Amino acid sequence: MDNSRFRAMLLAISDKLTENNVSDLKFLCPEVGKKKLEKTNKGIDLFEYLIERAAIGPDNTELLRKLLNQIGQTVLLNIIDEYERGAGSPPDVPDPKEREKINIATEVIFERLGKKWRQVGRKLGLQETQLDGIQEKHSRDLEEQVRELIRQWMKMRRENARVEDLIKALRDCKQNLTADLVEKNLKEHGAR
Repeated sequence: MDNSRFRAMLLAISDKLTENNVSDLKFLCPEVGKKKLEKTNKGIDLFEYLIERAAIGPDNTELLRKLLNQIGQTVLLNIIDEYERGAGSPPDVPDPKEREKINIATEVIFERLGKKWRQVGRKLGLQETQLDGIQEKHSRDLEEQVRELIRQWMKMRRENARVEDLIKALRDCKQNLTADLVEKNLKEHGAR
């Protein structure tokens, strides 16, 4: 996706954030670092730090969506949706309900999966070269390796990506507790 359009989208979101919203976002992003957070007065400054850390990017808006949800600014998610639609995202992506289920599952999986992510990736049908690429791209960030694994799987499966496949892969890898927690979270969110 286009980097300049991505930055324009971030600027549009930043312009709509109140001082309290920015303060809440700073609180939710301690990994940015205390000194940088002290210098941050606008949403766009914080977004810049998140881009530097590769936490958000033109093809990676999940964290941004999560943060906006957490501060109660779900209205601003429309700006992200518009950006992604305008980028010519293919119609062969999972429908919004399935995408939401996968996002819920992703939150549980990245917190719990750990070093077995490669095994789960194999069960999901990813090639060793793809898994190596993920590991190389995010060599020091296990959580981001898991997120990237799920992103790659969704790209590969397109509209056929289903949360049930994630759960089955977890169970096939003896990750039953994680699979149970995914199912529990889906029920709690009314997405199952």
